Amino acid sequence: MSVYQATASAPVNIACIKYWGKRDTKLILPTNSSLSVTLHQDHLRSTTTSRADPSFESDRLWLNGKEEDIKAGGRMATCIAEMKRLRKEEVEDKQPNEPKLSSYHVHIASFNNFPTAAGLASSASGFAALVSSLAQLYKLPVSPSTLSLIARQGSGSACRSLYGGFVAWEQGTRADGLDSLAVEVAPQSHWPEMHALICVVSDDKKGTSSTSGMQRTVETSTLLQHRIAHVVPKRMAAISAAIKARDFDAFAQITMADSNQFHAVALDTEPPIFYMNDVSRAIIALIVEYNRVSVEKGHGRKAAYTYDAGPNAVIYTLKENVKEIIELIVRYFPQAVGSFKDVFGLFGGVDVAQTGGKLVEGFNEAVAKKFEVGAVKGLIHTKVGDGPRALGAEESLLNASGQPKTLAA
Repeated sequence: MSVYQATASAPVNIACIKYWGKRDTKLILPTNSSLSVTLHQDHLRSTTTSRADPSFESDRLWLNGKEEDIKAGGRMATCIAEMKRLRKEEVEDKQPNEPKLSSYHVHIASFNNFPTAAGLASSASGFAALVSSLAQLYKLPVSPSTLSLIARQGSGSACRSLYGGFVAWEQGTRADGLDSLAVEVAPQSHWPEMHALICVVSDDKKGTSSTSGMQRTVETSTLLQHRIAHVVPKRMAAISAAIKARDFDAFAQITMADSNQFHAVALDTEPPIFYMNDVSRAIIALIVEYNRVSVEKGHGRKAAYTYDAGPNAVIYTLKENVKEIIELIVRYFPQAVGSFKDVFGLFGGVDVAQTGGKLVEGFNEAVAKKFEVGAVKGLIHTKVGDGPRALGAEESLLNASGQPKTLAA
């Protein structure tokens, strides 16, 4: 008997122009366009296995080994139903001999190799991996942009994880959402020197979820309305041009300005929302001072901070500056031994926790205070990456009976 199964992985993306606010909460249609960098899956990814079988009695989902409810009418149920609809319309109706997989229930197992719901875009990579594995299972002859329409209904930013490189989510104007999709601005190969350093300030679940936070902002913030109408359209054009020209100084300026404005909009919400903390703000002070030194030396900005709906910092920089920035962060935020995986071999086997960090010449040490070990729980060094990958049967998360391998007896 045939086994109908597929496994895919999908990347995390971190926005430079932020998505915050929906014009339609069911279809997840945004109030503004957004743009992100896709991070490398070797370091941050969600992996999902989907299996369809006539013997399955219901659609079931396991996330990181724990079974989750698939609520009727909820986001997960919507994505699965939409993928089944595509299978029927694009494959079974056109090729009557194909198995009627759209009528079978599915078992889905998903695993994140990073903390879930901690401001590291786990829902984005998760829904992108779900849609990618089902597209593979169902042999759908459709583009990533078409799949992004469905991933978007699971998590808005998930649509951007359907591409590698630099990705725009166009807000669209249609009520049915068919023009609110992801498009590639530039592939991974266009600017491979783009790296990212993630400072994990907290891996706790955040106090105000993005979903409830952004709806409060839409309802109460006057600054958001100004942002939607006047700020984002210009920034989208400017940052796309900066990426195409590989102009890091312009990219950094726009990225930091947009992060600042997103958090200003959160503060302009009633009641106000605080996603950053003292550690987050200290990291901003360090990057601002690091850039001041660089600009004074005639090099332009060399780093860009950005924060999503959480306290974790993502610092974009070019490959040549990463070691210097890690040394700067470690100087103010001492690391526990083993908290940083030097995947690029920058420190030649020496644990960064034992280096004590270092400042660049001309850096004003007084811009921030030194924190205790653990204020930044870990550093993740990664770079711009590719879009979803089809994985082999040996990477399946389900066992022979369609149960998650981690739970198998």
